[in-house]
Amino acid sequence: MARQPQDLLHLLTRAERLAARRIQSVLDAFDCSVDAWRVLDLLSGDEGRSMTALAVDAALPAPTLTKLIDQLVDQNLVFRRVDPADRRRVLAQLTPRGLRRRRRLSRAVRAEWGPTSPGLTEDEEDQLMPLLGRLSGALANGGGGEGATTTAAGNPVGRVR
Repeated sequence: MARQPQDLLHLLTRAERLAARRIQSVLDAFDCSVDAWRVLDLLSGDEGRSMTALAVDAALPAPTLTKLIDQLVDQNLVFRRVDPADRRRVLAQLTPRGLRRRRRLSRAVRAEWGPTSPGLTEDEEDQLMPLLGRLSGALANGGGGEGATTTAAGNPVGRVR
């Protein structure tokens, strides 16, 4: 039987939704959404991230990201500042409280998730991560690119650490 393009899409969608549901059950104790957790994780570097790069890496439309950042600012987890290299850009960065919240969330997610993805051995995860990174990069580049979308720490987007 020939593979159909939708087969891969169905499997990826199902895996993402089931993983998000499992992670959300952990995040509920912190009154945090999966998207907010992803954004806090993406902001874990010291230098801050542009809203444009953050929207791309979080896979969120710009208006949705702006609303989410507004909520995180209201909770004193994130602050905005002007990019010193380009004063037209705004950078989002974790506050000290946001950094502590991100660490607590990461510990809770790691405790639920374990050392590797559920159902995969470490070797299988090591094989899967670069493949998903290549797929993400190719899709982001219109189907022809090889580059993976990564977090500030250099991890493929969505990697549970």
